[in-house]
Amino acid sequence: MALYSEKVMDHFRNPRNVGVIEDADGVGEVGNAKCGDIMKIYLKIDNDIISDVKFETFGCGSAIASSSMATELIKGKPVSEAMTLTNKAVAEALDGLPAHKLHCSVLAEEAIKAALKDYYDKNGIEYDASLFPDCESCGHCCGE
Repeated sequence: MALYSEKVMDHFRNPRNVGVIEDADGVGEVGNAKCGDIMKIYLKIDNDIISDVKFETFGCGSAIASSSMATELIKGKPVSEAMTLTNKAVAEALDGLPAHKLHCSVLAEEAIKAALKDYYDKNGIEYDASLFPDCESCGHCCGE
């Protein structure tokens, strides 16, 4: 059995939505150089719909594939639906990740939520803070 699914390899070799949105409505960055994976997600939101999403990821193939798949899963969706995206959904959409690479799907979920939080903050939209990762203490990507 191969270590990586065909979908992981496809999203690694042909990542979707790579790039920067200069006038992004929300930007989220998670990870740190110590763990080796850094993800940055850019969102363009029109009438509460994610009209465009781009990412920049520095990391392994699983991190790139997770970023690519996560952007595909939220593009064109309402903000409320993007808020419900889980790392499990990202991993399942990729037909699985090796256990030691599941943190990559967690980073993708957290990067999207960080971008959504940035969008809410920039626009003065109230939100439940418990729905967002606490990057100072989460331990997944940047916790000490």
